Amino acid sequence: MQNRQKLHTKIRHRVTGTAERPRLAVYRSLNNLFAQLIDDNNAKTIGSASSLKLKGSRSSKAKAVGEEIASIAKELKIKAAVFDRGGFGYKGVIKIVAEAAREKGLEI
Repeated sequence: MQNRQKLHTKIRHRVTGTAERPRLAVYRSLNNLFAQLIDDNNAKTIGSASSLKLKGSRSSKAKAVGEEIASIAKELKIKAAVFDRGGFGYKGVIKIVAEAAREKGLEI
């Protein structure tokens, strides 16, 4: 836990989002996934998606969350985002969320 928190803090110093290119922050808990589009300049969450109401495996939930956050970005006319993996490794469900968002047209 402490290692992930240290890594997350280190990443947050380098990764910032703007209104044109927000930060796509992904968090995974034991059972669910959460993704947010964040404008750090104005300290606002532009859009969010989660797997709380979804059924199925973690990988199918991750794909659905990635597609949902990409469609929210498309509605808001956002073409690109900066990916913030939140200190988690770029593998498993974190990678699936990013790939699903890319497939739907969000440039990461």
